[in-house]
Amino acid sequence: MKSWQDNKSEVIKLARLTGPILIAQLTQMLMSVVDTVMAGRKSAIDLAAVSVGGSIFVPATLLVFGLALALAPIISHFDGSGGHRKMANILQQGFYACAIVGAITLVGMSSAPWLLDLMEVEDKFRQVTLDYLFYIAWGIPGFVIYAVLRNFCEGMSNTMPSLIIGFIGLIINIPANYIFVYGEFGMPALGGAGCGVATALVLWGMAISMAIYTFGAKRYKDLKLLRRWYKPSWDDVTYVIRLGFPISMSLFFEVSLFAAVALLIAPLGPTVVSAHQIALNISSLVYMVPLSISMAVTLRVGFALGAGNPDNAMRNFRIALWFGGVFAAVNGLIMYLGGSFLASLYTPNTEVINLAATLMGLAAIFTLSDTFQVVAMGTLRGYKDTTLPMVLAFISYWPFGLTVGYVLGRTDLVVPAMGAAGFWIGFISGLSVAAVLLSVRLKKVSKAYKRRHFQEQLNNA
Repeated sequence: MKSWQDNKSEVIKLARLTGPILIAQLTQMLMSVVDTVMAGRKSAIDLAAVSVGGSIFVPATLLVFGLALALAPIISHFDGSGGHRKMANILQQGFYACAIVGAITLVGMSSAPWLLDLMEVEDKFRQVTLDYLFYIAWGIPGFVIYAVLRNFCEGMSNTMPSLIIGFIGLIINIPANYIFVYGEFGMPALGGAGCGVATALVLWGMAISMAIYTFGAKRYKDLKLLRRWYKPSWDDVTYVIRLGFPISMSLFFEVSLFAAVALLIAPLGPTVVSAHQIALNISSLVYMVPLSISMAVTLRVGFALGAGNPDNAMRNFRIALWFGGVFAAVNGLIMYLGGSFLASLYTPNTEVINLAATLMGLAAIFTLSDTFQVVAMGTLRGYKDTTLPMVLAFISYWPFGLTVGYVLGRTDLVVPAMGAAGFWIGFISGLSVAAVLLSVRLKKVSKAYKRRHFQEQLNNA
């Protein structure tokens, strides 16, 4: 009876954390959709510039976001162990760490002209892309502030600010895009570059909103977050970087895998590219659910370990896996049976619809593998184990997944070249290997942690 009550309590807590995170993630995706629609209605060049500019900006900011994600398990450990006096210092050290990487990101984005020269794009397209990146770069300091404060709040098991401020960002994004893309209310018509202005304003709006909440909320008053300003501590800054950098790279390996496949599929023609993009777009939307579960389980595991309850940490992993598995099964069935209908929402082209439906049939399997690996990864982050999982993710995604995809998709070594379907089988293979390797790693880490905890209890007895 007690076990059932414990499970019920953890299910409710995990669901309460997951819901707001999911909605926050979806609002961010909707902002990208707004950018795409606004720029696309202006011209094809503006749409392409926003697409290419975003493909440079988003990977560049993953380093900052990964470091900020490291704060969530650190804060949740402190929250579980009652170490609230340490939070002000680690929050400020997180700011220092992310600010350093934010500055590096700005320097890295300055290489955009060189990248566009390599692509040999036409002058007008090149200029709009560079203008977009110039304007959006002004939002990076705001992104640093928002990312750090968001993960602090989520580390305190408080995910509602992410939801509310995500809506604030979306509310700012729509009119800002309209004004700066089309030149309303006396503003210049910047076209696709106006999306960069809008995004920068959104990032600052979200940063200011999150700062007002975090430093003004009664629930954080006793933490005295700004009562004292701590000087940079090399040990603390490097600790955040050491924990967060592998998270950043894990995200980068996964994002870059999909970018690489898009490039490898490009020579197969517009029909294949369009079908691939439709299937990937739907899969990316669906991925928000297991990703949100993963982020929530990081918080619950970190809290449980901070409270000295390793059994509860693994209970949360099993609950998260159950949640994610049920969703993946239902979603997979919908994608398998309704692939043609979903694809028809994007295009009337029968050939594209049929190929996209085939890819979504494979995505049904892909979603299950992805759910298992992302939940295991989130749980390991709760244990503050990030370095080896990064290596395992790289091996799974690139040397294994991409190789399988390329061999099946573009060569006749095993079977006649399968085109896009071969690459999607590569996705399934890579993510399945990641799910197995990360699960084995989690089992080892959890057992080692439990042994250490038991030994500490004996020593303190």
